[in-house]
Amino acid sequence: MGIFDKQGGTEGQQATTTVIADGCNITGELQLACDIQVDGIIEGKLRLDKTLVVSNSGRLQGEIYADKIVVNGLIEGTCYANAIEILDKGKVTGTIYCDDLSIERGGSFLGSTHPAQKERVVELGPKEKAPVKSTKRKQDSKAVNE
Repeated sequence: MGIFDKQGGTEGQQATTTVIADGCNITGELQLACDIQVDGIIEGKLRLDKTLVVSNSGRLQGEIYADKIVVNGLIEGTCYANAIEILDKGKVTGTIYCDDLSIERGGSFLGSTHPAQKERVVELGPKEKAPVKSTKRKQDSKAVNE
């Protein structure tokens, strides 16, 4: 099969996973549209559209944004995800913003959890209502003056 063979390319909806091998150290910001498996070390900011898998030898430190995070290694930092699974050898230290967190027996989490970021945006609603309250006060003062 040649390198430009129509059958061998990434044509179609094939699953792609990026692997950061054991012994590989990355510092900086990564942005991926595919799944990633970390066997090495990443320090910095990681943004994914799909799933992050941290294996036994994997280490992450920094800020992580992903659809799903599966941890069997070590994460230190802040995680933003729709679902997080900490497996029996996984350890997470820091802050988690997630609505679906599961920790297997043997896994550990030290830090704080908060609802997913989406719900925090909804909390801005009362500030938007503040100008409405001030207009009501003006109407009330007019009613008192009349």
